[in-house]
Amino acid sequence: MTIYFIRHGMTAGNLERRYIGSTDEPLCEEGKALLRSRAYPRADFVYCSPMRRCLETAAILYPDKAPVAVPDFRECDFGRYEGKNYAELKADAPYLKWVESGGALPFPDGEDTAAFRARCAAAFLRVAGTRKTGDTLALVVHGGTIMSILSVYEPSHDYFRWQCPNGHGYASSFSEGILTVTGEL
Repeated sequence: MTIYFIRHGMTAGNLERRYIGSTDEPLCEEGKALLRSRAYPRADFVYCSPMRRCLETAAILYPDKAPVAVPDFRECDFGRYEGKNYAELKADAPYLKWVESGGALPFPDGEDTAAFRARCAAAFLRVAGTRKTGDTLALVVHGGTIMSILSVYEPSHDYFRWQCPNGHGYASSFSEGILTVTGEL
């Protein structure tokens, strides 16, 4: 099975480098234009986060496919950091402690990072389990979702290795429970 992991297009919050997790932001015009300027691989099936930015991205990239929204593909809830950026948080002691932990600590009033990663990886297995060998899937999701899945199924690299810009992602193959990243999109 071939699986394309595609991060949603840019939002206004992404342009301002804000933590946008549970906020249901739409794509900004620049984000839509960037998506339309790139070529994306074809897919037999499209799955996405139920968040507006992912649904809008899927509609632009795969207008002939009805995406299946997977609730557990939604981005992490950043709690008190939601909607803020580094400039607004750089004097916040709990935030600096979170940064020093390499993102391992839970977000204050938000989602536990280990639980988030496990949620995304389990959702990936459920989706992949519904398809057969030879299918091509596009997963239009969030950066954190991609990093979570790939860090679990490609453990030779850590979580942050799998960061990718908006509208980009990774091509992979999945067979007998083994996910192999084959390239970048």
